[in-house]
Amino acid sequence: MTIAHDVLESPLGTLTLVQSDEGLCRVALEHQAHLPDPTSFGPRRPGCAAEAARQLEAYFAGALEVFDLELAPSGTAFQHEVWGALEAVGFGATTTYGELAHHLGRAGAARAIGAAVGRNPLLIVVPCHRVLGAGGHLTGYAGGLEAKVALLELEGWAGP
Repeated sequence: MTIAHDVLESPLGTLTLVQSDEGLCRVALEHQAHLPDPTSFGPRRPGCAAEAARQLEAYFAGALEVFDLELAPSGTAFQHEVWGALEAVGFGATTTYGELAHHLGRAGAARAIGAAVGRNPLLIVVPCHRVLGAGGHLTGYAGGLEAKVALLELEGWAGP
């Protein structure tokens, strides 16, 4: 499997887009939590993630609400289940960890779901920024709370 990366300047800072033959593997902010060793991103190859870059630019410009990309994130079956549920949270909508747990039929697993959300390798594209704490309160985000608020506000969120 061939893997390479490119970078995209965004309103949140520099994004690293990691692309494999199978699809987009990672969208990462340079300062985010849980960032793997950058050597795992493969060589820099400008244009390798051109479609992802195009769609992210459209999203930041307010012209795209739903991403249409082949995704190939690496994770456990449970993480993939959680990330799939995140994709169902629409533009401008929010959910909570408890609501995700209920939706997935795992009522007592809000903390485990929170851990899986925190390990989402496809920031923005798989919208983990749309997950709030109980009562709609802001909670952690791998890219930082400032980035989370900026993404939510881009989508029309007015706060708790």
